[in-house]
Amino acid sequence: MEKLVKEDEINALIKKLRSENKTIVFTNGCFDILHAGHVRYLKESKSKGDVLIVGLNSDSSIKKIKGESRPINNEQDRTEVLSALENVNYIIVFNETTPVKLLDKIKPDIYTKGADYTIETLPEADTVIKNGGRVEFIKLVEGKSTTKIIDKIK
Repeated sequence: MEKLVKEDEINALIKKLRSENKTIVFTNGCFDILHAGHVRYLKESKSKGDVLIVGLNSDSSIKKIKGESRPINNEQDRTEVLSALENVNYIIVFNETTPVKLLDKIKPDIYTKGADYTIETLPEADTVIKNGGRVEFIKLVEGKSTTKIIDKIK
C-alpha cells in the first residue's frame, strides 16, 4: 500500500509537496463500508487541488465515535480499498476522534468535509483557518451512508 504514509513520514512528504508548489487538500473520515457517496465525496475533494491526503480514523478512534460494533472493516482493509481509488494520493491513519493534530502538521491549503457540518459545528475548523487554510463543504449524496447500509443488512 504505497499510498499509506506513517505519521513520522508526514513532515517530509508535506515539505516535498510544498517545494513542488502543490495545492494540498485534506479530508478525513471512517470510510467503513465504502459506497458511491464516499467515492463522489473523494472525487470532489480531489478536484479542489493537486494532492488529496485522506486522514483515516483508526479502528480504536471509530469505536470511540460510533460504538463497539464499529468499524465493520478493519483499518488495514479500509486503507487497501481507499488506496485503490485514483483520486486518493495519500492516506494517514490517526487515533484521535478529530484530526486536529494532523491538521496542525499538514497545514492543508483546503480542508474538505461533508455539508452536514458547518464552520460552527466543525471542531477542527479553527485549526485549519489559523494555519492559513480554508474549509470547503462537499454536498452529500442523498440516502448514501454506511449506517444506512448496515441497517439495510440487519
